[in-house]
Amino acid sequence: MDLTALEKEVAEVPLDTPEAQAAFRKKFLRKGGVLDELFAQLRQLPPEERKAFGHRLNALRKEAENRLAALAEAHREALNQTPIWGEDATFPHLSYEVGGRHPLSLVEQRIVELFARLGYQLAEGPEIEDDWHNFGALNFEPDHPARDMQDTFFIDPQRGLLLRTHTSTVQVRVMEKTQPPIRILAPGRVYRHETVSARAHVYFHQIEGLCVAVGISAADLKATLEYFLEGFFGEDIPIRWRASYFPFTEMSAEVDIGCRLCGGAGCPVCKYTGWVEVLGCGMVDPAVLSACHIDPERYTGFAFGLGVERLAQLLYNTPDLRLFSQNDLRFLQSFRGYGDTF
Repeated sequence: MDLTALEKEVAEVPLDTPEAQAAFRKKFLRKGGVLDELFAQLRQLPPEERKAFGHRLNALRKEAENRLAALAEAHREALNQTPIWGEDATFPHLSYEVGGRHPLSLVEQRIVELFARLGYQLAEGPEIEDDWHNFGALNFEPDHPARDMQDTFFIDPQRGLLLRTHTSTVQVRVMEKTQPPIRILAPGRVYRHETVSARAHVYFHQIEGLCVAVGISAADLKATLEYFLEGFFGEDIPIRWRASYFPFTEMSAEVDIGCRLCGGAGCPVCKYTGWVEVLGCGMVDPAVLSACHIDPERYTGFAFGLGVERLAQLLYNTPDLRLFSQNDLRFLQSFRGYGDTF
């Protein structure tokens, strides 16, 4: 794949009108643009070519971002230097500040980009769900504790309407309408009746992944998630797997990483263990496949779920999850420029 023409276009295409700038941004920087498509094609290259091609793609994205940033800065300076009310020197000076992206948005973008390289496509679903999609189709027993009022926000208990407790509901909706192969990523906000603390909140952002096809094994699950964690935190990140239980997976596991806030020495975030749980996963239970009209004798799959706030907390060494939802401008301003550090 030759990037010469795209590199020339990014460097030289005229951007002297708002329309041209919008088209440039849509083509090179928005989700689904030409660069996202090329990143998704990386896996098709021979292993010895991927690193060099990936570096050129990242440089191309950075060049596109720099061109737009330079135009925005020039526009801001022009506004600050132009009198708004004739030549009246007493008129108050107007200052325009360039905004920044929210840290959770930055982290979600990074997660989506890493899985896009493996061919995962985005899917979404409603935040107000019914009992079937949130519990029944996912193999939760009728008396499971998660169905209790103290664990779930019910909107209409008699009709089974509730605020979804996980984005696994999106997996169910996709499997109901789509036959394998399936490879999706489902980001979204979820709600749970929990005590707000430095480690938990009543709402947070979750990303679920699902892969269903012929011959999918636990080895595929392990390789996928370790690729993601090493790509997100770095290849030297300590990773620990633990057996667990989820109603919708069999086998089930939880994955921990070495606490980045204390370096493994022990702190309140890792409960003084040196390890922090970052995701749950497992092989999709055959009963879930059957409930979604997929033949479990022919297909197997794996699923995983991770919390965006938890990953942001560890990536940015933030001791309190509540900071991500309090809209404190002093805190949010500290993340300006972080989008270029990945």
